[in-house]
Parts: sequence; structure tokens; C-alpha cells
Amino acid sequence: MQQDRYGLPISTGSAVARDAYVAGVDCVLSAAHGDRDHLSRALMADSDFALAHAAMARARFLVADVVGARESAARARALAPEATPREASHIDALCLAIEGKPVDALAATRRHLADHPRDAMVAAPATGVFGLIGFSGRQDREPEQLDFLETLKPHLADDWWFQSVHAFALEEMGRLDEALDLIERSMAANPANAHGAHIKAHVLYERGEDAAGLAWLDSWLPTYPKAGLMHCHISWHVAMFALVVGDTERAWRMYRDHVHPGGAWGPALNVGTDAPAFLWRSELAGQKRDPILWRQLNDYVRTAFPKPGIAFVEVHRILSAVAAGDREGLEGYAAELGERVAAGKAPSGDVVPRIARGLAAYAAGDWDATIAELEPALPATVRIGGSRAQRDVVENTLIAAYLKAGRPADAYGRIKQHTDRRPSVPVAGL
Repeated sequence: MQQDRYGLPISTGSAVARDAYVAGVDCVLSAAHGDRDHLSRALMADSDFALAHAAMARARFLVADVVGARESAARARALAPEATPREASHIDALCLAIEGKPVDALAATRRHLADHPRDAMVAAPATGVFGLIGFSGRQDREPEQLDFLETLKPHLADDWWFQSVHAFALEEMGRLDEALDLIERSMAANPANAHGAHIKAHVLYERGEDAAGLAWLDSWLPTYPKAGLMHCHISWHVAMFALVVGDTERAWRMYRDHVHPGGAWGPALNVGTDAPAFLWRSELAGQKRDPILWRQLNDYVRTAFPKPGIAFVEVHRILSAVAAGDREGLEGYAAELGERVAAGKAPSGDVVPRIARGLAAYAAGDWDATIAELEPALPATVRIGGSRAQRDVVENTLIAAYLKAGRPADAYGRIKQHTDRRPSVPVAGL
């Protein structure tokens, strides 16, 4: 029997299928372009290779091809009875998430990894700030993420993929020196790891090293194809770094060419959250509002995400509606959010409706109402998912509201708390 890169047996008699599968899995784990091409070659060599169908399901799901992902998942499940027990468990854990059952998927993932802790492909969907734990809506998801990875560390400590996701979890917990050391080791082992390049940018951001972050991404991004899964989001980081260091022309060029709908390539999850985040933060940093860009963006987000369901997306759809002046759309969406909370269907509780009211108040120039909503909501923003860097949009809006309300002492008090974690805050007037 063949083995994958982690030494786990895989049921294919074809060396060609094995090699293509290993290459495809590494592309999925690193967000390198070409994962589906490699996996297609694996399936051409062995059409009954169950794990390759499961990996294809994951690869398609990551680019928001939900229909294709579920077709591949169904094929993997049909082949699972002929696979080994480990492979059947592997397939079950991956497919549950694709089938829209994240709670069951995480439980299956934990069961599987208890017996097979080197199965990185199964572990991967539970990692990162957009993963099964990251989007769980739980207040303690950051320590939970780190604990999840610490149990795997004895088995995967020397692996470049594990080092990168472990570094991300450490960074989100504020353990920046450890995170920097680990991500640099990971990138030395696999310089093409797009997830790793992104994670290093987060570490440098949290350290307040914006110029270094920009220089790092400038050295790395040119070799990454625009069709790569992380291109839009890494471009957002470039635009944000450029904005903070004062290169506004570069920031806007990067935004228009690689983040805004029509210029960006990437899943709607990235475009629909990165674009409003940049536009809103640019205004907090003193840039003039562009109503046309906001209207285009609001149309895109309304089409891509017509219904609530992911708290992180919900916050950014609200940003788009508020800034575009889409009062009717905002009111209808807010009503749906409230219904989900009342029905107990919102894993993040009522934090999104509170943020929505605060953002709407800010757009209306009601600084006191903004503060009244965002101040108590801030500690619970971890529940919406996303990284600390992404959730800073809420805190920066609160700081701006303090200043506009004539409460500089509160603004600087908040900044002091913030700079204990990160040394710079891009808000106009600071």
C-alpha cells in the first residue's frame, strides 16, 4: 500500500495517483495554486481513489464551488466502504463540513485525530480564524484553537504546515515572539506556503512592524499567481500596510486592482469582507468616501450573501449597507439577524446586531449611540470569527467615535489598551 507525506497508508495501487495526491494535498494545505489540477491527475490515474475525491471536495469547497464540492464528497462517501477504517473516518470528517454540519464535523475531527494525529488534511479545516473552531461563535475560541493544536504538536512539530497554523494560533493569543520564530521556520521549510506568508504578515502587524510587513509581502507576493486562493486577502494586507505607513496611492491601487469586486480574484468570503474592511478603515484614517465604490460593493455583497449565516460576513455586509446608504437593505437584514438570535440560531449570540446598531449610529453621526452600542460589544467581538487584525475595525470605529464625541481621554485610554497588544492604530487625528 502507498503512503502519503505523513506516512499514513492510502488505498491506491498507482504511484502516479499517490504522487499527484500528495502534491494536491500540499497545495490545499499551503493555498498554492494547482490543487485541483494535481487531484484531477490523481483521479485520472485511479478513479476509485476515495481520499483523492475527498481532497477534491475540500479543494472545491475552499473556492466556494459548493455544488462541485458536494458532488466530490458524495463520490468519496460512496467509495468509503471499500477503504480502510482510517480512510473512512478521514472522509467522514472532511465531508461533514462540506455538507453543512460544522458541529458534527468538529466532533468527528477530534475523534479521528485522537487515533490518527498526523492526519493534517483532517486537522486543517479546524485551524485558522475561518475554521471550524474559528467560526464556532464561542467566546473562548482562541485558547480552544491553541489547545487543539497543542495536542497535535508531539506528532507534527517539525512539519511546515503545522508550524504555520500553530504560529497563527500563538499570534492570536498574543505570544508574538514564539509565533515569529515558528513562522520563520515554517517559511524556510516551504517558501511557497501562501498561508504561511499570510500568517507572517499577521505576526508583523501585531508587532506594530507595518513597514516590515509591507516589505515582507512585497518580497513574497509577486511570485504568487492571482488565481491563488489567498491572493485577494494577502493583497488586502498589502493595502492596509500601505495605508498605515502613509503610501495611500499604493494602498488604493492595490485595493482597486486586487481587492474590490471586479479587480479581485478569490472566494466571495474574502472579497465580501476584505473590501468593506479596507474602505471603512480608509475613512477612519482620513480618506474621503467614494460612494460609487461603496454602491458597487454593496450590490456585490447583497448578491453573494443574501441571507445571514456567518457572523463575520454579517458584520461586513452591514458595513457595506451602512456606507452605501442602503437603508432598506440594512433594515431588512437587521430584522433577519434579530430573528436568528431570537430563535437561537446565531452561534455568536447577539453581538452582530449590537455591532450593526453601532455602525449605523456612527454613519448617522450619533457618536453617543455608537459608543453605547460598541463599547459593551467589543469584548464579545471574538465571537464573530476572523483575526484580531480584522476585528480591529470595530475597536477603531469606537476610538473614532470617542474623539468625535469630545472624549479624548476615553479614546486614548482605549488606545493604551490596544497598544499593549499592537503599537499603532490608524485612526484620523491620532
